[in-house]
Amino acid sequence: MHAEEQLKQLKILTGNLSADELIWVQGFLAGVISGKHGIPETAKLPALPAVKKVTILYGTETGNSKSLATKFAQKAKAAHQPVKLVALDQYRPEDLAKEENVLLLISTHGDGEPPASARKFYDFIHQQNNLLSKLNYSVLALGDTAYPLFCKAGEEVDNRLSKLGATRIHALQKCDVDYESDAASWFEKAFSNFQSQGTSQATISSPSVLKKQNRKFYRGTIRSSINLNGAGSNKETYHIEIGCEESVEYQPGDSLGILPENRQDIVLQILKLTGADPNQVVQTPKVEGTIRELLTKHLNICHLSTVNLNAIAGITGHVIPDIRMDLIDILRIYPVKDATEFTEIVKILSPIAPRLYSISSAPSAHDQEVHITVSQNTFQANDELKFGLCSRFIGNLDEGEVIEFYIHQNKLFKLPALEQDLIMIGPGSGIAAMRSFLFERESTGASGRNWLFFGDQHFTTDFLYQTEIQNWLETGVLSKLSVAFSRDQQEKIYVQHKMAELKSEVYSWIEAGACLYVSGTRDPMSVDVEAALQKIIEGEGNQTSAEAKNFLNEMKEENRYLLDVY
Repeated sequence: MHAEEQLKQLKILTGNLSADELIWVQGFLAGVISGKHGIPETAKLPALPAVKKVTILYGTETGNSKSLATKFAQKAKAAHQPVKLVALDQYRPEDLAKEENVLLLISTHGDGEPPASARKFYDFIHQQNNLLSKLNYSVLALGDTAYPLFCKAGEEVDNRLSKLGATRIHALQKCDVDYESDAASWFEKAFSNFQSQGTSQATISSPSVLKKQNRKFYRGTIRSSINLNGAGSNKETYHIEIGCEESVEYQPGDSLGILPENRQDIVLQILKLTGADPNQVVQTPKVEGTIRELLTKHLNICHLSTVNLNAIAGITGHVIPDIRMDLIDILRIYPVKDATEFTEIVKILSPIAPRLYSISSAPSAHDQEVHITVSQNTFQANDELKFGLCSRFIGNLDEGEVIEFYIHQNKLFKLPALEQDLIMIGPGSGIAAMRSFLFERESTGASGRNWLFFGDQHFTTDFLYQTEIQNWLETGVLSKLSVAFSRDQQEKIYVQHKMAELKSEVYSWIEAGACLYVSGTRDPMSVDVEAALQKIIEGEGNQTSAEAKNFLNEMKEENRYLLDVY
């Protein structure tokens, strides 16, 4: 039989079938093709949804919550479940009282804070007392067990919704950095509970058990530590090469995690102020050690959190204001009565949180070593110049010293296909990830074009990796380079201004399918870059502001607009 005749008969057979019946036919034919007899299990007519609608809300900083929420919405739709997917920064919190079934995905950042996109929702539910008696809900909390206040934002949202009278249809699920399997299991169970409301499962209140992730630590030796800034610069940016005896498993776009140590001179001052015995062994919630070991290697004594300040106030009886202070400043202003009181303070201090640095090397080009680019963080506090704990710790390491680190995977900041074009925007230390990308593109012979936007203060002192970048330009690895040095003229010029100057070419690259990567400071750099991109799309694409914003959102969903900002 000819293909045209076959097609005609198929149209006659299927012309009056409903969508559900067509799905059944698809499953039946799959069974026939595979040689099975009868109706396959997957070909059964799908049941009508047991609930009217499920709303999936997400609050995200890096995109993980959004990625998961999107996948879950797709699964629900495939099961013929009406579903609404909304980002928390686009959601009207007042509408929560009208909802019946909500799945909420939220990450935790900083000192247990919700992501910026979820702040409005978070504040709303903590400020109002209207009962949510109609609401059934479940919360998925994303976090990192390396941080002291693991999944705290998710915990607080879960508890607050319960206090407002909502019914926890399935237990809170906490997820570590390897979250996929735990998150998928949570969704399947929560979704099932929505479908069978009123069962005993709806009264679950204890958190789901977290599968502890075993993070692999590497021991490396500092092979090189070079200040990339020239004499007279206002900055110190270190290029650090770490060698390992074993191969380090990472991909371009990943970060290196380091647990810094506190400065010995500060620890000694604390011991002197408190009269504590440095060799006294103390048990904290996570580790046991001498007071000196704990203060040096395990406990955070810099910029104490509100939780720590309140706990110290409770121990000492002092009224301590909620401002960011180091432990040594607190002890000077609000001294302890004796060493015993200080021992109680040691027990409540939070662990040192790891610091993440974008990797600036590529595994294909740098065997058994990993590079990072560390900007020395300095700031004024109480009329005193202070340094970032980890940036100073790393910057002071000498060649030959040993350091422990782990790899933090960033699955949402990865290179595309070899033939795809890249626009890379990485001013300051944001150049780290772009250096990794360029080494990888060079080593793999990628055919796609590469355009780099770099910026800093001065051309003569702050053009990081200038020789390498110029070599890539000469060899064709870099197709185009655009630089902005903000202090070399009276009016400050940043990377977003260079993008605006070249708006026609930027838009033509985007139209041709280029991927955009932004790495560096979140605010104001990435905010200003996104505003510039939106204006370029508006003007060059003849779009409204709303259309340009949707265009950028679509690029994010297609993994063509990716950010690694901090």
